[in-house]
Amino acid sequence: MRISYNKLWKMLIDRKMNKSDLREKTKMGSNTMAKLGRDETISMDVMLRICEVLNCDVGDIMEVLPDDTTDKNKD
Repeated sequence: MRISYNKLWKMLIDRKMNKSDLREKTKMGSNTMAKLGRDETISMDVMLRICEVLNCDVGDIMEVLPDDTTDKNKD
């Protein structure tokens, strides 16, 4: 399984916010922002701060997708 934050980036565009705005409002470190950009996992604490700032639910900013490399012949 893999994580995608595409919903977050679309929401920022819709709200006319950039990544720096989000980083400042959530007091997020630059390393955490870089992880978001690479679709890596981040702490639930940061996820909740993002949701609080954007007034949304976790499912509104991220999704869990099946791994593209999964062998479809396995049981």
